Amino acid sequence: MIAETVCSAVSAAGLGIAVVTAYRKRYLSAVRIAAYSLVPIGLVMIGIVGWLSDTAFSPTAWAGFGVLGAAWLLFAGTRAVERRRGGTRAERRAERAAARGARPEAVAPAASAPSLGAGKSPATRPAAPPAGTSSADDFSDIEAILKKHGI
Repeated sequence: MIAETVCSAVSAAGLGIAVVTAYRKRYLSAVRIAAYSLVPIGLVMIGIVGWLSDTAFSPTAWAGFGVLGAAWLLFAGTRAVERRRGGTRAERRAERAAARGARPEAVAPAASAPSLGAGKSPATRPAAPPAGTSSADDFSDIEAILKKHGI
């Protein structure tokens, strides 16, 4: 009974503030305040406030909230441990099986040197310019580009 009275008083006060705000020609804010102020009286009319007040004074309800909190902590704790270990048990088992089955060998069976994969060999050098060109020709191209850009 007290909760319904408080909610009604809050709604009435909110509607009063909305009227004052509308009087100051701030209509958008006034409508928004009116909308917020109608929420408590709507909750009273639906019956949620009565249900909440019954729940607030019930030891069984509080014990239920405690059990739900404990369950949430257990779920969060197990999830944190899974993340720290690197996934679920099935994922770790699959990773171990893949590691056992596909171990890369350092040397291919028929090779005389280790195979490092397809990469750029360190002995590769850039191609030398043709014998007929000089370094002055290379710089003339660069100068032309710089002049084109006004540098």
